[in-house]
Amino acid sequence: MTSMAGIRAISTATSSQVAKGTRKTSQIPVRISIKRRSDAFAKATFEADGGLNGSASNDNSRALELKRTLKESKPEISPKDSSTLPRPLTASDLSNSVNRSRLRVAYQGLPGAYSESAAAKAYPNCEAVPCELFETAFDAVDRWVVDRAVLPIENSLGGSIHRNYDLLLRYGLHIVGEVKYAVRHCLLANRGVQIEDLKRVLSHPQALAQCEHTLTKLGVVREAVDDTAGAAKFVATNQLQDAGAVASSLAAELYGLNILARDIQDDSDNVTRFLMLAREPIIPGIDRPFKTSIVFSLEEGPGVLFKALAVFAMRDISLTKIESRPQKKRPTLISVDVCSGSPKYFDYLFYVDFEASMASQNAQNALRHLEEFAKFLRVLGSYPMDVSQA
Repeated sequence: MTSMAGIRAISTATSSQVAKGTRKTSQIPVRISIKRRSDAFAKATFEADGGLNGSASNDNSRALELKRTLKESKPEISPKDSSTLPRPLTASDLSNSVNRSRLRVAYQGLPGAYSESAAAKAYPNCEAVPCELFETAFDAVDRWVVDRAVLPIENSLGGSIHRNYDLLLRYGLHIVGEVKYAVRHCLLANRGVQIEDLKRVLSHPQALAQCEHTLTKLGVVREAVDDTAGAAKFVATNQLQDAGAVASSLAAELYGLNILARDIQDDSDNVTRFLMLAREPIIPGIDRPFKTSIVFSLEEGPGVLFKALAVFAMRDISLTKIESRPQKKRPTLISVDVCSGSPKYFDYLFYVDFEASMASQNAQNALRHLEEFAKFLRVLGSYPMDVSQA
């Protein structure tokens, strides 16, 4: 159970956890080699140099060598050759850069993804680092490959990104901010291809669903791929004449595609909320609107969730989101009620966002109250709210 001192430490940034959560301890392997799942990614291999360096003149404790072997080039892409674009990091790319002049920010996807634009909005003039998977981005921050990560957590149309909720619990990273980004889908195709030439359209499944009305009117076959920028790159690289892609205007610029139509999403209110993640928490304040994100679990019983949420209501603290996820290590429990035939039920974790700073006594009192009956409680971050226009 979390100590009261642990909660007080949140407000001074000496600790960001109310209760100690489970965290994966990553060890640098001697050698890792991973092959790509598709032609969109290059092969990568790395070697560690054999351990920690205790020299005071070298802050880098892991000197790693990255060897890249790129596949034979595809047809040239205009105006920018794909070989000049950053290659997404994978689990094998654990090299540590030193003497960096710019903040390195990880995002999931290929260059031209909406996440890259969100990273640029969150950290202007940063060096955006593409990652193959969400987990790779978490790992890159955890292992000091990058300084921050900007990853989606929910979309106004598609809902929550559950994988990132699970990774928030698995890693010990801290939420240090949020950014909202308006998604504006474009229909892209190679130069010379007209909209009536299209027989199929490629994109991420959510992007295809968000453009259902437009694509139905066109009568095209929809093909799902890993991400929107990957769809644009595939169409451009293979010089497809009967296929288009749903992606961003930035992807059109990077891969030399024409924009056949803009804003083809069915709902103009299409906003994705991204979390900004770091290794260390920020010092929460009370000088501007703050939001705090927590995760907790409860004993089974009537009204326990009501009591948990009541600790905020009785202190006039507004909740902005609540998400439940089954616990991975304890997915089900068995009821002891013999009358019910011992049915199984899920043991849940609850993720809650509320509008208050951990520097406020009110928020600290709410969490002290919650810990009286919570089995597990952890503060994921206390950070400024994004009150800007998406």
